[in-house]
Amino acid sequence: MRVVLGEDLTLLRDGLIRLLTAYGMEVVAAADSGPGLLHALLTQRPDVAVVDVRLPPTFTDEGLRAAIQARAQLPGLPVLVLSQHVEQLYAKELLAAGTGGLGYLLKDRVSDVRRFIEAVRTVAGGGTAMDPDVVSQLLARHDRDDRLSLLTGRLVVTEKAVSKHIGGIFTKLDLYPAEEGNRRVLAVLTYLNA
Repeated sequence: MRVVLGEDLTLLRDGLIRLLTAYGMEVVAAADSGPGLLHALLTQRPDVAVVDVRLPPTFTDEGLRAAIQARAQLPGLPVLVLSQHVEQLYAKELLAAGTGGLGYLLKDRVSDVRRFIEAVRTVAGGGTAMDPDVVSQLLARHDRDDRLSLLTGRLVVTEKAVSKHIGGIFTKLDLYPAEEGNRRVLAVLTYLNA
C-alpha cells in the first residue's frame, strides 16, 4: 500500500514513516507543508494519505485544504486526517468533501499502534475511521441543534392561545373578572401563598 504523509513535526513524521513501513506500507512521499503535500498527493496518487490538519506556512488548516483540493482532482482519494484536537468544522468539511475512504483521528490515537494501522487500512480500503471523541462531539452538537430547532421552529403561540390559558389559570384560582383588583397580581399572590 502506497502512502503519502503530511506532517511538519520531524520526530512524529519519522516515527510515522517507520511505523507504516514496519506494517508493510510504502511511504512514497512525506511532506512538511500544505503546498508540498498537495504536490505529493497529485504526483504520487497514493492508496491513502495520512495528513496533519495544521501545516506550514500558516499552521491553520493547510493539511486539510491540501487533502480537499487533491480529492477534487482525484475523486475518492482516501484521506486519514490527524489532529491535535477535535475540530468540528474540519471534520464536517472533510466529510462533505465527497465519497471514498475518509478518516479523522486525534494524534494521541497513534500511540495505539494496532488501532492506528487498522484505521489507515480501513480508509485505504474505502471505509471510514472516525475517532470516538470526534463522533461524540459531532453528535452532541447535532442533538443540541436539533433540540433548538424543535423549540424555535415548532413553537407557535398565538395571542388568543395565551389569553385562553391565562383565563384557565384565573378560573382554577377562583379569580373572576368581577372581583376588585388586578387579577394577574392576585394570581401571583395566590400562587406564592399556596
